[in-house]
Amino acid sequence: QVQLVESGGGLVQPGGSLRLSCAASGFTFGVYYMEWHRQAPGKERELVAGITSSVRFTNYADSVKGRFTIFRDNNKNTVNLQMSMLKPEDTAVYYCHATMGAAAYWGQGTQVTVSS
Repeated sequence: QVQLVESGGGLVQPGGSLRLSCAASGFTFGVYYMEWHRQAPGKERELVAGITSSVRFTNYADSVKGRFTIFRDNNKNTVNLQMSMLKPEDTAVYYCHATMGAAAYWGQGTQVTVSS
């Protein structure tokens, strides 16, 4: 049974920080490319960050470069997203995504709200 469970979302003030976590199970986590996506109401889902199984190769959306960091712990089957200098436009549901070849899995998402 494949599972991706996000946690760590919540309400934070602009300029604040938040760390999201995704716990994976039911597949060989260490060989999958992991991503974080987000979707705001009425908008399409967008890629925020991705990290290869090597841990060293990452990519980020231009809007979050310098503010967000993706990292993973293959021993614990987790991938995290450290978010800093948060802005109201970062408000969205954040989803964990795992992919390798034709395989692709999604979590249920965790809400992040950046507001005063």
